[in-house]
Amino acid sequence: MSFAKTDPAPLEAAGLRWLADAGARVPDILEDRPGRLVLQTIPRGRLTAAGEEDLGRMLATVHRAGASRFGTLPAAGRFFVGRCELDSPEGEDWNAYYLEHRCLPLARRIGLEGEVARVRVDAPVEPVARLHGDLWSGNVLADRDGRPWLIDPAAYGGHREVDLAMLDLFGSIPARTVAAYDEIYPLSEGWRERVPLWQLFPLLVHAVLFDGGYTARAAALARACR
Repeated sequence: MSFAKTDPAPLEAAGLRWLADAGARVPDILEDRPGRLVLQTIPRGRLTAAGEEDLGRMLATVHRAGASRFGTLPAAGRFFVGRCELDSPEGEDWNAYYLEHRCLPLARRIGLEGEVARVRVDAPVEPVARLHGDLWSGNVLADRDGRPWLIDPAAYGGHREVDLAMLDLFGSIPARTVAAYDEIYPLSEGWRERVPLWQLFPLLVHAVLFDGGYTARAAALARACR
């Protein structure tokens, strides 16, 4: 069985291949051409306890595969998160990159530049991670055997804590997933305290795309992260 997307993100197929090359379980690409992406259908199930652990190991392995620099994309093209387009120049300093090239361009679109410019980003220096980039719980599918699959990436080189923070934004990251991740690629001290900082980016994306209460929520989070 297959599933056809008639308006895929420009780098979706490249992102799936990039993640698969690093050890992620992703749907097979059956057709890839401009304006059309056909993927293997994953029969749905529920993530089991073993599947939660598998997800942690998978993410740790993908993150450790790395990328050339912060902002590196899986192929030449336009970078989208959902339907939100952003420039993705490459850089060497994630703490500066996160505000300058992820958060502030979005904040300017919704009148929050002043609030976001005062956010303090002080994460430990780590190697560039290969990120899924849009890892909310809806982009982790479970098959009938309870195994996790990753879909709909917005892949780029970034800080690995960003993926984990996104997974914790519209759901909660399972404890088994964190424990299994930590066995493969131990997380830096204080990573949980930095989760709100990394959640600012997807909240700004949602504020740009949907407005609603997301703008106020992003502003409050920016003030909390000073």
